[in-house]
Amino acid sequence: MRRHHDMGGIEAGPIERGEHDYEPWEKRVDAIMRLLTHPSRRVMTVDELRRGIEALGPGAYDAMSYYERWIASVTEILIEKGVITVDELGRTMSAVEARWRQERAS
Repeated sequence: MRRHHDMGGIEAGPIERGEHDYEPWEKRVDAIMRLLTHPSRRVMTVDELRRGIEALGPGAYDAMSYYERWIASVTEILIEKGVITVDELGRTMSAVEARWRQERAS
C-alpha cells in the first residue's frame, strides 16, 4: 500500500524549484538535527528522522512545511528514546510562549 509521502510516479503538479530565504527557526531546526546526528553524539540518525516523517499522518504531513516535518519527527524520536518527556516539552513550550507574549506586549 502506498503511503501519503510516497508519490513516486504520481502526477503531483508543479514543483517549486526556487530557493527561499531560510527563517531563523528553520536554521535552528537544521542545527538541532546536525547536533543530534553528529557521530560524536549519535542521539539519533537521519534514518530515524525519515521514519518519523513517514509516520506522520496524511493530514499532518500535507499541512506541514519541510522543516515543520523535521521538528515534529525530531520531537517524536527524542520522546521515544526518553531524551525528553512530554511533560518537559509541554512546560518548555509554555515558558517559551509566555516569554514570546511578554516580548510582544512590551
